[in-house]
Amino acid sequence: MKKTFSLLMAILMLAMLLSACGGDNNNSTGAGGTTPPADASAPADSGASAIAEDTNTVAVGAVVIARDDVSEDDVYNFVSTIFENIDTITEQHAKGGELDLAFASSVTSVPYHPGAAKYFKEKGIDVAVKDGAGTGESKSLTFTTGGSTGTYYAFGGVLASYVSSNSGVSVTAVEGNGSQANVEDLTAGDVQLAFVQSDVMSYAYNGERLFDNKIDNFSVVAALYMEQVQIATTNPDIKSVADLAGKIVSIGVSGSGVYFNAIDVLGAYGLTEDDISPVFQNFGDSADNLKDGKIDAAFIVAGAPTPAISDLALSKPTYLVGLDEEHTNALLESSPFYSAYTIPAGTY
Repeated sequence: MKKTFSLLMAILMLAMLLSACGGDNNNSTGAGGTTPPADASAPADSGASAIAEDTNTVAVGAVVIARDDVSEDDVYNFVSTIFENIDTITEQHAKGGELDLAFASSVTSVPYHPGAAKYFKEKGIDVAVKDGAGTGESKSLTFTTGGSTGTYYAFGGVLASYVSSNSGVSVTAVEGNGSQANVEDLTAGDVQLAFVQSDVMSYAYNGERLFDNKIDNFSVVAALYMEQVQIATTNPDIKSVADLAGKIVSIGVSGSGVYFNAIDVLGAYGLTEDDISPVFQNFGDSADNLKDGKIDAAFIVAGAPTPAISDLALSKPTYLVGLDEEHTNALLESSPFYSAYTIPAGTY
């Protein structure tokens, strides 16, 4: 009996000891594990949640153009393969969900390549056609897109891969250096297809702003989606374009389409390049310098969500600076290339 009693007491003492060592605490998950304490995760300011408000801004079109000497059949196959398979392309990149025939055929500042016009006509849509284009021999096509942290690069790669795998046309996407450089590479014959902003495309065709002389040896393939003028900052006190006065602001590579978009937006608020401390950086460098606190804000013109901003928002709280209605209307009145656009909350 004494041995039994001693054994029972030993078991009881062991149970009490285990309980005292943590068998009953507030971190229990009820599934054999524990919930980590609140401060065991990343610091609160090490990553931003999705931008919580709609951002009103302006946008330009993202357009694919082709050299006039690209064959009609090649451009027809490129366009038809994309627009006949929108759902599948969307599974590979979200921008596919913005593809729309009406928008694709809406460009009026530059005529369309005969191969594209042929496809749109089959769909009951008439567009202006570039005379004399489309007569070249069929061959593999090089498609210049954009920098690796922009939407052109990622989406262009998806389009090139899909067309190559599902049509008789071989398309290779390559990294580009922005709309102006893409037009120049196309003109030089280094590439056959190129992504460009709709405003830069028009400047080239008419010999304006970025271009001293007219460049007209290309035609439109399709407008694919809208590129938003995004002003990213990590400073919550910058709430308006007017707040950029006196700040260090990246306004794109010197002479780029982004640069002129920035100048236009600043101008709508009565600001010039002299009213800020400008730096001239691409998307990736702008994001890196925002992370490091070396600049206060950056203009990034690309389809949202843009990889450079998405990456920035993972490292620290990030904000988009919107345009108010008064200044948006002023900008729309001064330039035919812009459209009002709202970036929905949760895009980032």
